[in-house]
Formats: sequence, C-alpha cells, structure tokens
Amino acid sequence: MKKCLGMMQYFEVIKKYDPFNILGMDKATDRIIKAVNNRERIIIYGYNDLDCITGISLLLLVLKYLNADVEYIIPDRVIDNRNLSSEIIKNHIYFLDASLIITVGCGINSSEEVELCKKLGIDVIISDYNLCLSTLPNTIIVDTNQQNCPYEYKNLSGSGTAFKIIQAIASYYKMKCMKFVDLAAIGTISQLNEISGENRIIVEQGIAHINKTDNYGIKALLKLHKVSEVTLENVSLLFLNLKLFLDENARINNSKIAVELFTTSNYDRAKQIAKYLNKDNQYQFHNIIS
Repeated sequence: MKKCLGMMQYFEVIKKYDPFNILGMDKATDRIIKAVNNRERIIIYGYNDLDCITGISLLLLVLKYLNADVEYIIPDRVIDNRNLSSEIIKNHIYFLDASLIITVGCGINSSEEVELCKKLGIDVIISDYNLCLSTLPNTIIVDTNQQNCPYEYKNLSGSGTAFKIIQAIASYYKMKCMKFVDLAAIGTISQLNEISGENRIIVEQGIAHINKTDNYGIKALLKLHKVSEVTLENVSLLFLNLKLFLDENARINNSKIAVELFTTSNYDRAKQIAKYLNKDNQYQFHNIIS
C-alpha cells in the first residue's frame, strides 16, 4: 500500500510540475522544434552570472544533441532590468542570420528590443523569472511570474526555467533529459533561491545526478576540490566559489570559458578550465570547508 501511495504521489508531482502548465510553453516548444527541424540559426542570449551560464549550457547541450544550428551570446555588460541589447541585435545577431533568439533569465522588460527583432525578421522567446515592470513584450514568453500564468510554483531560477523548456522539448523528441538537471540545480543553488517546492526537487535530483554525472566540467570541479560524495552543503560551497569568481571577474571571456567548462566533451580541457576559474578563489574555498 505504501509503495502504491508512493507511485501515486510521484505521478501527482509530475502532473503538478508539468512544463506545459506554464503559460506560453506550448508556443515556445513549437517554435523551437520548428527551428531545430528546419536548421534555422538559434541564438541563446543570457548574462554572465552562474545561473544564466548553467541555463545557457544546458540549452546548448540539448540543442546541439538535436543537431540544431545554435550559438550563444553573453553581453559584456549588464543592461538595466537585464534587457536585451539593441546594439547586439543590430550589429551582431542580425548579421549572424539568426531567425530565433531564446533568452535565459532576462528579457521580460525588453518590449522595444523585441519590436526591433520583429523588424529584422527575428523571432524571440523570452525565458525569464523576473517580474515585468511595465508592458509585456509582444512575443512568446515563458516566465512563471508573468500575469495570468497558472503555474503553481513561482520561484524558479533562470536555469530552472530553461530546464522546464528542455523537459517540454524532450517530450516531443522522446528523449531523456534528467541528466541535465545537474546544471539546473547548480544555477538554482547559485541564485540562493529558497530550496522549497519545485526548487527542492530540482536540487535534490540535481545532487543525485551530480554524484554520477557524465558532465566533464562538473567532474573536473569535483576532482579539483576533492569532493568524493556530493551533498547540498559541499556542492553549495563549491559553486558559490565559482559564482564569486565570475561575479568579481565579470569579464565576458570568463563567462564564455565557464560555458565551455559545462559543455566541453574533452575532459583534459575541462580540468584546465576548472583550474583557471578556481585560481583566485581556491584559498577561500578550502578555508570555508576546513
């Protein structure tokens, strides 16, 4: 009886956190699938904090696995309200011949920038978790905090929201996606969001997957810091260390290197990057855990 009850509870959780319960998810999924199947150029756009970096990384990994024509852009400075950059749209994304932009943890206040994209023939999917301060952009939006969104849980991070998109895409392609929850957990932890509700599920599942991860970047970081068994406490400290490095050395090159860390298929390269990203904070980390 307890076993049956456990299964019932499991399916209730699946139903409760179905990604298609998020307003706009069905349209976002349809547009991404169309772009993937037609080999349209997709640009993933996010900022240089660890939450965005992990969200960018998991989208890159999945879309590349699906053989999508995909690249990413991280601006060299954070714009007010984490908006899209008109300058980058006009002078970079347009000349990449992109037809779709997917944001990670930004863009909910980018109405003018979305209209610019429309004039240039570029569709935009806003994937964010922040509140809109004025008028919602006239485009596809995946943000549990947008008005009239029925999704019960409102405290997802940027990477958590990106993971919900991956879950929706995976249902179409009949592919497994839970292996990418490790990156969503890292982003969620880095945001210092409350670890309750769906965040707790993401973090708990993420830690379980980190313990057996095949992500070379995560493996390299664990080995560098001699973490043999991952717990919420030590993984929080480990990625807090990386977050501090990225925040204190907020240069676009470091952000790109961090994306490479989480997406590389070369373990030796992952070890090199882990050492580089850790060099300024190694003393601090070992003092914290000692």
